[in-house]
Amino acid sequence: MADVGTTVDLRNRRHGPFAGERIRVLLVEDDPGDAFLVGELLAEADAPFDVHIAQTMREARPRLREVHCVLLDLGLPDASGLDGLRQVLQHAAGAAVCVLTGMEDEHLGIAAVGEGAQDYLVKGTVDGASLSRAVRYAVERKRADENARLLRESELRQAESARLERGLLPQPLMGNVSADLFSIYRPGRDRALLGGDFFDAVAMDGANGTQLHLLIGDVCGHGVDEAPLGVALRVAWRALVLAGVPEDHVLPSLEQVLVSERRSDELFATVAVVTVDVSAGTARMRLAGHPPPILLAGGRAVPCDVEPGLVLGVLPGIHRPAAEVSFGTADWSLLLYTDGLIEGGAGPGSVAGERLGVDGLCRVLASPDRAQPRDLPAWLTVQVEAHNGGPVSDDIAVLVLSPRTSDSRTS
Repeated sequence: MADVGTTVDLRNRRHGPFAGERIRVLLVEDDPGDAFLVGELLAEADAPFDVHIAQTMREARPRLREVHCVLLDLGLPDASGLDGLRQVLQHAAGAAVCVLTGMEDEHLGIAAVGEGAQDYLVKGTVDGASLSRAVRYAVERKRADENARLLRESELRQAESARLERGLLPQPLMGNVSADLFSIYRPGRDRALLGGDFFDAVAMDGANGTQLHLLIGDVCGHGVDEAPLGVALRVAWRALVLAGVPEDHVLPSLEQVLVSERRSDELFATVAVVTVDVSAGTARMRLAGHPPPILLAGGRAVPCDVEPGLVLGVLPGIHRPAAEVSFGTADWSLLLYTDGLIEGGAGPGSVAGERLGVDGLCRVLASPDRAQPRDLPAWLTVQVEAHNGGPVSDDIAVLVLSPRTSDSRTS
C-alpha cells in the first residue's frame, strides 16, 4: 500500500485532528500480509485516513510525532510485547495508540491498555467499520485525556500562583497608622500571573511613636526562580521588622537570605526600604539599586534624594546609607514602584528607544488630571502604558502612601 502522508510542521503540533481534517495513521507491522489487510479494511470503510507503514520500531520512531494514531503490532522483530508499546508511548507525544494482537495473545492487549494504549484489536476479528471506529474513538479519547491533563496543569499553576501571590503581595499590617496604602501589581509577561516583584508594609510601635515600615523590591529576571525568591525576601523582611532588628541590619540580612536561597549567582534583587513617621511627615530611606521613591506634595512630583546603593547579591556586605526626608507639608503622598513603571517607552516626540525614566514619570505625575491617591496606582499604570504604546514588558508594582483624611478608608 502506498505511503501517502503529508509533511507536518511540529511547531504547530496539536493533539487530534480538527473537524474535517484527515487522520494520519502510522501502522507499525512487520508482516506484509497483515499490513495489506489493515489497509484494505480501512479503504473498505472509506475512512478519511492517510496511512503510513513502518516495518520496525527503528523505522517508526522518527515518524511517531507526525501522526494522530499508531496501530502497533506487538510482535515486531526489534521490539516485542509491551516493550514496543512503552517505546511508542515515550516518543509518540500526543498520538493515540491501538495495539494489534493475535488471538492467542489477547491478554497482551488487555495489559497494553493498562500501560497506556487507548485500545487493542485482535487480528482477524475486526472489519473495516469496526477498525475505522476504533481508530476514531482512540484519537478522540487521547484528545480528551490531553485536554484533561492540560486543564489539571492549568489548575495547579493557578493554585501555585495563588500561593505565591499570598507570599509576594501580603495583607499590609497598618496597625493604628493614620494613613492609607494603595497598591497595584501587573505582570509583564503574556498570561503570567506573577513575576519577581514584591512589597509589604508593617506598622510598629516604638519609643518615638508608631512608625510604618515599607518594602518594595524586584528580583531580576523572568524565570521560575524569581517569584519564590521574592517570597523569601519579603517574608524575611517582615520577620526582621517584627523582631525589632535595627534598620542598619535589615538590608545586610536580606542580602544574606538572597545569597543563601538563590540557585544562581546571576540572580540579584533591587530593594527600597522606607520607615515613615506619618504624624511628623518624615521618612528614612535606603535603596539597594532600586529607583527612588517620589514625593507628591504641593502639586509637584519630586524624586527623593537618596543614594541609589548597590543591588543585593553583587557585593554582599556593602554599606547602603540612609537618607532623611521631610515631606514639608501635611498634604503629601509617597510613591514607591518597581522599575517596570519607568522602563517603558517615553512616548510621542521622544527618541526611538528612549525610556520614560524617573524624570518622565515625574512629568506624568505632574499632570493636572492626576488621580487621587486611592486611584493613583491604576491611573499611573494606564498612563505609562499609553506612553509605551501598549503594555510594558516588565512587571509593575506600585505603592501609594497617603495620610488618612476623614473621607478615606484603608485599602
